[in-house]
Amino acid sequence: MSYLRTFLPWILFAVLPSGSWQWVSLAALAVAVAVIAGQHRVGVTSDALIIEIGSAVFFAALAVVAFTDPHSPAHAYSGALSSGTLAVVAGVSLAVGKPFTLGIAKRTTPREYWTAPPFIRVNTVITAVWTAAFAVTAIALALVAHAGHAHSTPATLLQIAGFAVPMVFTVRYVAHVKAVASAVPPAAGLPEPVPRAAPASAPGLPLTLVRRLPRRRGLSRWGHLPDTPWQ
Repeated sequence: MSYLRTFLPWILFAVLPSGSWQWVSLAALAVAVAVIAGQHRVGVTSDALIIEIGSAVFFAALAVVAFTDPHSPAHAYSGALSSGTLAVVAGVSLAVGKPFTLGIAKRTTPREYWTAPPFIRVNTVITAVWTAAFAVTAIALALVAHAGHAHSTPATLLQIAGFAVPMVFTVRYVAHVKAVASAVPPAAGLPEPVPRAAPASAPGLPLTLVRRLPRRRGLSRWGHLPDTPWQ
């Protein structure tokens, strides 16, 4: 549900008829603003709403262009521009060390685990996959638009795939991490926490993950997850 809410403006923009793109852009902007307002009401801070804020800025700019010139060349490339914008926003979040999926994962993960290296590493991987998917989708949509098939059925399917593929990866990757975590015995001297896994729709880690990391120097049994010196 968290991902659906985060990307709802973009999904609406992808599937709604593009003939009146100015109104579609305005509708996507309204949804983006509503999502941000709703998250603020439940205590989510702006730094955890990177994609949502980027969505509002993009659709505000696109609405201005669309209403100013309904026949703007930007119309044909609006799909590529939307995916490209998501790739840039997601990429920047990686570059500054704040993967955008952290904001989603934190909504279902206790605060004491937000700075845990395994938690951050998993979200870095997930954000990188989303960034790559957005970039590939943007390039594909630009080529389709250049060929004169913008806003066609293939273009719409490409946009949907740009969300569906990384979503499937997210669900499966989180399931894999949880399976590995459950196979590692609790570290000696540490209490076994009450299992409370995050929903599959969010890239959070189960509470057992950070407690079950082997407490020794060097490489851990996780391979892709570093040892963590828990106090």
